[in-house]
Amino acid sequence: MTTDAVVVDVSQEWVAACDLQERFMQAPRARIETLTCHALCRQMRALGGDCFDFLPLPGRRVALAIADASGKGLAAALMMANVQSSLRTAAAFAPNEAAAVVTAVNRQAHASSPLDRYATLFYGVFDEETRTLQYVNAGHNPPIVIRGGDTMIRLEGGGPPVGIFADSIYRAGMVQLNPGDVIVAYTDGVVEAVDSTGEEWGVYGLLAAVTAAPIRQPDRIVEAAFAALDEHSRNCQTDDATILVACVH
Repeated sequence: MTTDAVVVDVSQEWVAACDLQERFMQAPRARIETLTCHALCRQMRALGGDCFDFLPLPGRRVALAIADASGKGLAAALMMANVQSSLRTAAAFAPNEAAAVVTAVNRQAHASSPLDRYATLFYGVFDEETRTLQYVNAGHNPPIVIRGGDTMIRLEGGGPPVGIFADSIYRAGMVQLNPGDVIVAYTDGVVEAVDSTGEEWGVYGLLAAVTAAPIRQPDRIVEAAFAALDEHSRNCQTDDATILVACVH
């Protein structure tokens, strides 16, 4: 009896996986008049554990999400694929309940991931009619609402990272947004980037870059923020890095 050997080109498989992950974050996005959004994810190893999403919801609503899986590389990417796919499914079934969505994502992540794997997640639902943002912060770096030149609101609280405890309880917060407000969300690879002396860029470095952006458009703000980040770190990226910006009109 003979068996035929199966030869797998690992490099081609890796490229295909990277392409799939990138395409997953380029799905059609919601377009509403009172909120414009843009985000950029730069994985350290092309395939990684950061992600963002913009999901159209019924009733003139749009969901914003940013997440960061523990670890790096393929293992983190698989964890994130699990989180992002379950997030989209849960959002379709509970479009008006941010806490219910994150609760469902947590249960799925816990059931299908190793015990040492988890992800931080920020999930928010923007209502165009009221300009309110209902959100849950599951252990993620708090996004910041920049209002005018001297007011900043941190979007904290909500519950632990998803995937750690099967029965975690998540609570939603609510913030009233005004025309001119800018929402900035990010992963720790952004604020923990260091310069040649080991000094971290930090939240204040990110916010300084955002507020100094010459044009108040999300894509230009994200571009300016990454340019400032690269200048600080001398283009030496040591972790997955994602920045998401939403401007209220």
